[in-house]
Amino acid sequence: MAPNTAPAGRRLENGQNDTSGNNYGGPSAISEVPITQDRPVPEGLEEKINNPGMPRATKAISAEKPNGSEDSPNNRTVLQQHVDFWDEDKDGIIWPLDTYRGFRKIGAPVWMSFLAIFFIHGSFSYPSCNTWLPDPFFRIFTKHVHRCKHGSDSEVYDTEGRFVPQKFEELFSKHDKGHKGGLTLQECWRLTEANRNIIDPTGWTAEKLEWGVTYYLLANDQKLLPKESIRGCYDGSIFFQKAAELERKKQNAGPKKSK
Repeated sequence: MAPNTAPAGRRLENGQNDTSGNNYGGPSAISEVPITQDRPVPEGLEEKINNPGMPRATKAISAEKPNGSEDSPNNRTVLQQHVDFWDEDKDGIIWPLDTYRGFRKIGAPVWMSFLAIFFIHGSFSYPSCNTWLPDPFFRIFTKHVHRCKHGSDSEVYDTEGRFVPQKFEELFSKHDKGHKGGLTLQECWRLTEANRNIIDPTGWTAEKLEWGVTYYLLANDQKLLPKESIRGCYDGSIFFQKAAELERKKQNAGPKKSK
């Protein structure tokens, strides 16, 4: 009989999990280190995504969306697409006022939109600059937005701003308990705790703020942050959808009647 060659962590034809790791460099989880079992890696991902570990430059793809968003540009990295919503005039520069207006368009309250200016531009303006001198207007230059990647993150973006499908799917295999198709607020918190790198307070803070704001703005009525909304956040498509949805609601509501 031919030896079993199914990858570690995947299901065999008889329905059993292959935990031996034979021919694949070892298993993905061991009982001696329980955390490897508590945070499992995706099973059978290769059947849904071709070469899931290869970073994609222009597409944020998932098991459910193997082709990514339909209107993704082919000349912008996924990380650039993530911030393009705030670059309304498409000149490659995000001004502090652009950030404020963008957050307001997707439903953020005034206080959150105002604080976003200080957190985002205070942190990301200088790394994105074209020179060693800081920008006096605290602008963000999207050409170099890959320099703004911080530590203690999910690693869904690589250091060049590309999207890694394997890492995206791991968010849910590890933290979506019960396979709900999304993350609760508590699971988002646990995710940020799991991603913490040593001696990285900047990364810890940024990661918690990013996931907290994302949950606040995109969680559904069941208090769940859907997987597709998170994918759309990575490539920025959800921001355009959210802004258009709120604009339609505003128009349908019509002008307020004076008493």
